[in-house]
Amino acid sequence: MPNSWSDNAPAPKVLKEHAHLKDPFSYKIKRRLLGNPLNRHTLSHQRLDKKYALGILSSDCISSSAYGSEQILLALVPAFGLAAFAMLMPMTMIVLLILLIVTLSYRNVISVYTKIGGAYIVSRDNFGPVVAQVAAVALMLDYIVTLAIQSAAGVAAIISTFPELSPWKIHMTLAIIVLLTYGNLRGVKEAGKAFALPTYLFVGSMFTVFAIGVYREISGTLPTLDINQPGAVEIGQEQGLLTFAAIFILLRAFANGGSSLTGLEAISDGVSLFKSPEHINARRTLVIMSTLLGSLVLGVSYFAHKIYAMPYESGTPTVISQIAKTILGDGVFGSAFFIIVQAATMLILFAGANTTYSAFPMVVNFVAQDGYLPNWLTKRGHRLNFSNGILVLTAAAMILILVTRASVEHLVAYYALGVFTAFTLSGLGMAKYARTHKKGAWKINYVINGLSGSISLLVVLIFAVVKFNQGAWVVVVVTPFLVMAFLRLRKQYTSEQDALNITIQSSRATSMTRHDVTVLIDSFDLATIGAIRYARSLNPRNLSAVHFVIDDRRAEMLSKEWAKNEACADVPLELIDCPDRRLANAAVDYAIRATAGNDVELTLLLPRRSYSKVLGWLLHDQTAEDIARPISQLERVVATIIPFDVEKIISGQSSWKAPLDKKSESKQEVPVRTQSAFTKASVATKSNEPISHYAENIIPIGNITWRKRAHVQGRVNSIKSAPSGSSPLVEVEMWDESGGVTLQFLGRREITGLEVGSQLKAEGMVGENNGQLIILNPSYEIIV
Repeated sequence: MPNSWSDNAPAPKVLKEHAHLKDPFSYKIKRRLLGNPLNRHTLSHQRLDKKYALGILSSDCISSSAYGSEQILLALVPAFGLAAFAMLMPMTMIVLLILLIVTLSYRNVISVYTKIGGAYIVSRDNFGPVVAQVAAVALMLDYIVTLAIQSAAGVAAIISTFPELSPWKIHMTLAIIVLLTYGNLRGVKEAGKAFALPTYLFVGSMFTVFAIGVYREISGTLPTLDINQPGAVEIGQEQGLLTFAAIFILLRAFANGGSSLTGLEAISDGVSLFKSPEHINARRTLVIMSTLLGSLVLGVSYFAHKIYAMPYESGTPTVISQIAKTILGDGVFGSAFFIIVQAATMLILFAGANTTYSAFPMVVNFVAQDGYLPNWLTKRGHRLNFSNGILVLTAAAMILILVTRASVEHLVAYYALGVFTAFTLSGLGMAKYARTHKKGAWKINYVINGLSGSISLLVVLIFAVVKFNQGAWVVVVVTPFLVMAFLRLRKQYTSEQDALNITIQSSRATSMTRHDVTVLIDSFDLATIGAIRYARSLNPRNLSAVHFVIDDRRAEMLSKEWAKNEACADVPLELIDCPDRRLANAAVDYAIRATAGNDVELTLLLPRRSYSKVLGWLLHDQTAEDIARPISQLERVVATIIPFDVEKIISGQSSWKAPLDKKSESKQEVPVRTQSAFTKASVATKSNEPISHYAENIIPIGNITWRKRAHVQGRVNSIKSAPSGSSPLVEVEMWDESGGVTLQFLGRREITGLEVGSQLKAEGMVGENNGQLIILNPSYEIIV
């Protein structure tokens, strides 16, 4: 073989891409719908100021004020009549007291778990994996219902403004979920600053409404509404509060009001999104968020009881829309600002629904990483999001919408049970943490967290009882089954991992004196010839072919063809009877006999003919896989499937496409890596000639010259270290848009701080190895 320094030998070249797999049709559709795939090196957490974090992370929480007070009235009005409006404020004050206690508890969570907290992490660290799965199920159900209820409530805000759209309520809600799903699959991030706008718009517009309402109340111009409107819930008769039925209804109203507290956990889940110091900024933002939520809930309840805003059977017009319309009046300004209020309400509800597309996939990712959910939920998709988690969330939420017919009232029955279960486990977990570690003012923290967990547990019990027949039974029944399923899945993963763990005995390098190779033959064709050719490359001690006889006539024809063909003259063909036609059993029996000696290792080669995906599945069996599966359980036996692409021969096309090279006379272009995975090097306009023993100017890798110094910049594509038993060597493959080059570091086994995907500058002498340009022992700089 000619060397680069020999006469007439080809000059060494930089690394180039020469071929790509053709994109399948399904991938082309995905790329058309979702855009080009994002580079994983662009994945990073955006650090947020408090003002952006408040808008982004609190939309779910603050938006619940749009329907919390209405849900209280839905329980009270049919039972207590107009007295329900007098009872609304005391009930709201109880909810706000719980809001205060839970907020103080989550401040402690953020102080301890300064990167990421939440009920799952707190439960896992303080109660163990079983209790953590209860938290996981509660959070997953919470986020699924959140997407459904926020979308339904947002559509209700639209219908409150345009009542003629009421027949399309379910269709509109499903359409909103589909649009949100599509946007998030394309990579719309929760941390995008645009998502902060709906929160501030809603808070600002509602505070404006409240201010006008206070002025009109003081001036005596605040009207009250007619309670006898068609479609409003039926007004009950006043009754005493000490009867069993009355107490039951009061507890149901209280449970309904608990829906106002959803979303409080969002900030503890997203502490790492804040700018430094993360936990301090997160705690301050949590306090502001809770204050805003409490003010909005208090304002909505106050004006609802002042103007007698009646809840409606259909859910529209909503109580909050009645408050805004009544306070603002029918004038030009009032009508215009009412549209703004409704738009703000709609936007924050949809923004709250959008937060679940980040929260739910992250929760299931944590659970799957711990081994309690399928590991495909940990995979990032086309646009770097957890797309499998997004699709699971979407499917579950759409089923809920169809089951409940997009009714906010019915969805609430599924809602707060999961929310307060998370509050319970988080509070009690932090109480245990405080008692165990006894750091700082641990007694105060113990009391606060214990109180939060205990009250939340009481709410869970109340909710499970009073809402049982309205849908809470689904959560009560499903949760234990899901927890058991999660634990069973973990057990399966553990047993599989134990089977694959490396032991001293299994990892010991044992010298086998005999390595035999057998090719299992079904028919004599090009796939068989290819398998025989590969078998010879393994340099076995004995090479043979075996055909399991199912059809005597076919076996006879195969023997004749084998004997006539010189390509297999050196390979004996053995025919083995298979009377019961169970090929997998016959192959296992053969392998056991062939490896009877302890010094024998056997490789079984199984030619597999690959056909078109659909017709291949319909017209051909999967015999190779069926045989390889049991073979893999035997010691000292390896089953290798040798694929042969029949479809390629039929179509006359390869699955590879060779790019063209602009520089060659034949105009065959070799594409350079132009995706976002590779960053352009800074190209200087000065002369590229080296100065002394150092090349100052950065040049494209494609322009480097053999036996001259070069200064290049690119992204690290691969890092290879020499085996531990050989001389120290590290090879780093680096690319820019013009090509690639290998950097060889002699005498080293690692480059500290260098990772695949890092940006690197390197300068050194350009050499040659096997026809490729390399830079030997360059000086380098890792670009952070």
